[in-house]
Amino acid sequence: MEALGRLAGVTIDCGDPQRLAEFWAAALGGRVTESLPGWRRVTVDGGGPVLTFQPVPEPKAGKARLHLDIAVADVGAAVSGVEALGGRWTGERHDYDEGAVLVMADPEGNEFCIVQNYQV
Repeated sequence: MEALGRLAGVTIDCGDPQRLAEFWAAALGGRVTESLPGWRRVTVDGGGPVLTFQPVPEPKAGKARLHLDIAVADVGAAVSGVEALGGRWTGERHDYDEGAVLVMADPEGNEFCIVQNYQV
């Protein structure tokens, strides 16, 4: 089947686009730019989708049906790094033969996972 297109980016609704863009830029080693008035974009050198932060008036409600997975070398160090940036660990951890997955939240409560794959 021929592809309809390519993944260009992920847009995240939020109350404070600047704050979330700064969090994600620091977490992923990216840079923040303005894409539209009031919107922010994070671009990471070396590829990956662009993250765009769209201002919305309503707060996040309920569990997200889509989330980002961030591959890390050490989940313990990653948890500390996320917390230093203003995010938090939700307390949810899943251990598999292949590795560990910890559910995190950014400063506005958007869930994402840090994933450590073990060498087998």
